[in-house]
Amino acid sequence: MIVFDLRCGHGHVFEAWFASSAAWEDQRAAGQVSCPLCEDRTIEKAVMAPAVAAKGNRAAAATPAAIKQAAAMIAAHQAKLLDGSQWVGGDFAKRARAMHVGDEPHATIHGQASRAEARALVDDGVPVAPLLLPVAPPDQVN
Repeated sequence: MIVFDLRCGHGHVFEAWFASSAAWEDQRAAGQVSCPLCEDRTIEKAVMAPAVAAKGNRAAAATPAAIKQAAAMIAAHQAKLLDGSQWVGGDFAKRARAMHVGDEPHATIHGQASRAEARALVDDGVPVAPLLLPVAPPDQVN
C-alpha cells in the first residue's frame, strides 16, 4: 500500500491509500478518485513531506486500550451534547433550513444529511456541525 497527499481542483488537500502508483494512475484516469469534501474529480498529487522515522525517544503509539478509552470519552461528551436534542432523521437539512429562515421555531436537532446537503447548509450560513461519532437512529438502538 502507498499513501498520497492529493489536492482537488478547489484546493482541498486530503490523504488516500492505493495498492500501488499504477493503481493511483488507473483510478484517477477512470474518474474513481474524488475529493471527500466537495466531490471534485479533478485530482492531482499534492506536495508531500518524506516519511522520516521518528526518534527512538518519542512516546509510543497509543495502545488499543487508550484509543478505546478516548472513544468512550468522546461518545460520553457527545451524548451529553445531544441530551435534549430531537432526532429528525433524514429531514435534518430541511428542518435546519426551515429554522434558519424562520419558517419553524428554533430547536436543538440532530439527524442525517448527505455531504451535498451539509455543504449547502454551510454555504447558506445555516449553523450546523458534524457529530464526532456516528449516532444510531433511536429505532435501531438496543
